[in-house]
Amino acid sequence: MAGAVTVTVRFSGASGARVERHHFATLDEGLNALEEQLSGLASQARRKAIDLGVRRFEPVAQVAARAEVAGPRRLRGGVDLRGDGSMEAFTGRLRRHVVEQREDESPFDALRRALGGQSVSVEP
Repeated sequence: MAGAVTVTVRFSGASGARVERHHFATLDEGLNALEEQLSGLASQARRKAIDLGVRRFEPVAQVAARAEVAGPRRLRGGVDLRGDGSMEAFTGRLRRHVVEQREDESPFDALRRALGGQSVSVEP
């Protein structure tokens, strides 16, 4: 049986690009897995600036990895891991909206707060 929540992690590194999908019964399980997987990739995310002559892309402007959570009732959100090692939470899929991170919270906590009212689970 497929889970109610799907976590998709996209990462491009020295060994090439990869996509992983995992299914979970609850939003909390999915968010915990999203945090674990993205935190594990943080050490591999460092990027150099890319200079195209007419435009320069600094590491902070490059997305090294993106972890998204999706579920029923248009539940969508995720965290981007930037090329400088910083992370930023967002909601939405086609139109991403940055989740403002409070002083005392991580990007994962900000995402949990933003999606908190959208509890999802599958009955066995």
